Amino acid sequence: MRVLVLNSGSSSIKYQLFDMRDRTLLAKGAAERIGEPGSRLVHGQRDSTGALHEDVVNCALRDHAAALDRIMSLLDDGGVAEDRSELVGIGHRVVHGGEEFRDPCVIDERVIEAIRKLSPLAPLHNPPNLLCIEVAMARRPDVPQVAVFDTAFHQSIPPHAYRYAVPEYWYESHGVRRYGFHGTSHAYVAKQAALQLGRPLGELNLIVLHLGNGASVTAIEKGKSVDTSMGLTPLEGLVMGTRAGDIDPGVLIYLARQRGMGVDEINADLNAESGLEGLCGVSDLRDVLQREAIGDPRARLALDVYVHRIRKYIGAYTAVLGHLDAIVFTAGVGENSPDIRERACEGLGALGVEVDETRNRAKAMGSRAIHREGATVSVLVVPTNEELEIAEQTLRCIQPPAAASR
Repeated sequence: MRVLVLNSGSSSIKYQLFDMRDRTLLAKGAAERIGEPGSRLVHGQRDSTGALHEDVVNCALRDHAAALDRIMSLLDDGGVAEDRSELVGIGHRVVHGGEEFRDPCVIDERVIEAIRKLSPLAPLHNPPNLLCIEVAMARRPDVPQVAVFDTAFHQSIPPHAYRYAVPEYWYESHGVRRYGFHGTSHAYVAKQAALQLGRPLGELNLIVLHLGNGASVTAIEKGKSVDTSMGLTPLEGLVMGTRAGDIDPGVLIYLARQRGMGVDEINADLNAESGLEGLCGVSDLRDVLQREAIGDPRARLALDVYVHRIRKYIGAYTAVLGHLDAIVFTAGVGENSPDIRERACEGLGALGVEVDETRNRAKAMGSRAIHREGATVSVLVVPTNEELEIAEQTLRCIQPPAAASR
């Protein structure tokens, strides 16, 4: 009972294959630089001992169809997809579901057309997501395909949190509102945090910090998203690797009037030249920390701005929730940077947030607590697994619970 998860970008397809009987990862990989010189496929597969072996296959991948054909061939050749009946579903990550999609759904022509109409809200993401869907459906028409939306988890946010104070027609005619992203990660991590705490998710108030090159924070009340930092697009909110996060919209008007900057130039600067990159010239937080360690003042400023924004959201979302049970760190930075975790929680003792330095810096894997004994708010590190969450949602969508448990 296997589920293949596909995550398509404009020039890449990432994939993972799971055996859903025990949630085992059987194979994973990525087709890279599709349609470009130097395209290749990195494929990893588990052997009989459970070890994952990766190989790099340099090959001409002229388009997404050729890339997906090669992926399916590698899975077949490796024996993990020999029995075609074993593949019960294919789950696709779709970035933007707008207001229409609150849950994952089996893909049909109506769903495809709806995703296409939503493309203006995510022009860099939805078109390649849709392309991969159409290719996969053509290649495996016998297998149910499911769209899992990054925005769906945030559809529980109330109007007073998702509406902007702009003219009504901006919302009614153009869909301008907060949608939020990283939903599959926030959903997965919240459930894992509840397991770590040994309490039902429906009883918990959590602040989940998804800190990677892209970053977002979500206030989760009794298992439901009630506010999140990303907005109409993934540009709003926290400082990110190359994205500005929160900014006065008047800045954009000023640049257009005083500098004559056009929409495309401003968009490129805000998405690719801002964030840590804009503040100190590098976007990888590990590099920023190394530069700070040798006395680089721009790196120090970048980290101060980065951490200040995180603490600001923690304070705001504590007020939104009224009562806080735990702060949860996840994704590349959240899982692997004790420095950022420590700085983000520094000075929050009045909120009941106290990090234990020894626990925080211990070399440990998996979910773990890093707060001091007796602290009133738990602080957790929980590895995210968006692909497994997509696989879980795919299976629930295509099979009733009784069948999925067999």
